[in-house]
Amino acid sequence: MNEHYRHLSMADRRTIAQLLAARRPVRLIAKVLERHMSTIYRELKRNFFYDDDRFYRGYFPLAADDKARERRARTGKIHRNGNLAAYVTDRLQDYWSPEQIAGYLRHHGTGGLYACHETIYRYVYSRAGHAQELYRLLPVARQTRRPRRSRRTRGPQIPLANTIAVRPAEINERTSTGHWEADLVQFKKEHGKANVTSLVERKSRYTYLMVSGGSGPRCAVVTDQR
Repeated sequence: MNEHYRHLSMADRRTIAQLLAARRPVRLIAKVLERHMSTIYRELKRNFFYDDDRFYRGYFPLAADDKARERRARTGKIHRNGNLAAYVTDRLQDYWSPEQIAGYLRHHGTGGLYACHETIYRYVYSRAGHAQELYRLLPVARQTRRPRRSRRTRGPQIPLANTIAVRPAEINERTSTGHWEADLVQFKKEHGKANVTSLVERKSRYTYLMVSGGSGPRCAVVTDQR
């Protein structure tokens, strides 16, 4: 063990996340990182991400690193500029989003009145922002921010053994029938709720199209794509 305390690095946090995902105990994580167990416990307690949705709870290295950096920073840009803090707060009370505030300041800000939307979000979720309950003024009011980089993909994941890269040669070379490819095309909201599902048999190129949404499902068959 090192005699002097060192802050955990981004690489350390990635290692912690990987070992936690593999369900390794804290004792082993501490041994791998050559840190005291209390350091790992403290890291998990301070930087574990809690969310109302259980699916989003967990230890995310990028989010953990951001939280640690924010705690070490004495003040932020908005904290240091009273005029900027007042302007941001006023616009939030008018129900502007941080993106709208940052966009307006980018084109019209003067006298140092500028902050990107990420800086505004950090101010909202800082200790000073929480004291004013600024999060209640956001389009989606949440007491804790859900970091974009911590989000996990919803739904079933395709196993590696079932990916296109490892499919049998007979399918790639189209030497036998019975192998289908499926795809889904969704349109922009302004074009309605319709979408098109296609099924293509790889050898014969027999194609089945189904349009759903709008006035109801409609089907079409295309027997030759050449």
